[in-house]
Amino acid sequence: MTKEEILIAAEKIFKQFEQACNGIDEKLFFEWPDGKWSVADNMQHLVLSTGTTTLAYKLPRFLVRWVGGKPNRSSRSFDEVLAKYNKKLADGGKASARYVPVRYAPGSGEMKLRKEILLARWNKVTSAFIAAVKNKRTEEDLDNYLARHPLLGKITLRELCYFTIFHTEHHLTSINKRTQSLQ
Repeated sequence: MTKEEILIAAEKIFKQFEQACNGIDEKLFFEWPDGKWSVADNMQHLVLSTGTTTLAYKLPRFLVRWVGGKPNRSSRSFDEVLAKYNKKLADGGKASARYVPVRYAPGSGEMKLRKEILLARWNKVTSAFIAAVKNKRTEEDLDNYLARHPLLGKITLRELCYFTIFHTEHHLTSINKRTQSLQ
């Protein structure tokens, strides 16, 4: 995918995720039966992970190089990165502690406000991601810098874009299944 295609795909999945969450009743949004993450938990996790990911595009290049290093290979394709991620999940990979959401107790009276706050955070972090990729990194930068990913190891910034897209889609699928089974 080119940088432009990445931006289009990211904007599309971010919007789909927002619309899906927006349409969910507040009670269901915060409900977590069977020990699974609620819709709010999924959103909070994505806010944390996308916010952290955005740093790889916002920070000065020299810092990104210092932290991640220089690639010794070409960027993998979207499908190759997705396959690697799915294998890691199948092997038991989970979100590391810093990306596990803080739970909101359902029925605490301010669910609508908290939902609106989470949606506002989602919009802020996704807008920052899009702006950083669009304005701070060139097409070449996406292949010439590495970032550290807790599950995938060192990946190029292009691969990190791919991850952000399919990671959002993964959680969108999860909340769609969850809300359909609870309605």
